[in-house]
Amino acid sequence: MTTTRKSDTIFSKAFDEFLSEIAELASFAARFFREGIKPPYEFKEVLNQCYEIGIKSFILVSITAFILGLVLVMQSRPTMVEFGAGSFLPAMSSISIVREIGPLVTALICAGKIGSGISAELGSMKVTEQIDAMEVSGTNPFKYLVATRILATTLMIPVLTVYADCISLIGAFTGSNIKDDVNLTFYINRVFEALHYTDIAPAFIKTFFFGFIIGLVGCTKGYNSKKGTEGVGKAANVSVVVAMVGVIIIDMVVTQITSMLGYL
Repeated sequence: MTTTRKSDTIFSKAFDEFLSEIAELASFAARFFREGIKPPYEFKEVLNQCYEIGIKSFILVSITAFILGLVLVMQSRPTMVEFGAGSFLPAMSSISIVREIGPLVTALICAGKIGSGISAELGSMKVTEQIDAMEVSGTNPFKYLVATRILATTLMIPVLTVYADCISLIGAFTGSNIKDDVNLTFYINRVFEALHYTDIAPAFIKTFFFGFIIGLVGCTKGYNSKKGTEGVGKAANVSVVVAMVGVIIIDMVVTQITSMLGYL
């Protein structure tokens, strides 16, 4: 009986924390849409955050995407050649990368790098009372710090995803030439023959939702962090986990919707 009660208590506590996380994110999202669309607009800060979030992530995304495409082809080639489907390797790699692997892996990488960075930055400003000082000086810290970062992630994650898809295809081409001699023109033609609008559009649209949830979670955890430097570290760790889970859930929902609509 004691063990059962303990397990029920743990489950109940975890469920309450989950509902609390959802409520906190929903409240923060509502405030973003309520305050973010009102003038004045911080265009300069949005551009600055796009640079910090997007341009400075190119190296990490490039390395990861290239290795992703390379490993995908090298792992898939033996099985496809065994079944006499080696010529379909460019089509398989392009569809897999563009439709699912590229957007998801890029979003997960950005959730770790960008989400934790935003949370740690805002958390540090929170515990050192810089946000309070902005409020006293008449500046709206939510609009300047939060709205700009959420907007920047929403805009830059799709850009990083398109870039990662291209680098992954280069990696896939490199992997195809390790044991075979594949002509570049032939490879490009097969890639574009395999890809259709119904492959590209849903994959591209969902990256905006990936960017929004990454920025929202990072800003929420950082802006609401407490308990000094310990709270900043905890907020950064929690933001990574929550953002990754949110990305995976959004990916699952979008996949199911597109499947029901007949896109997959």
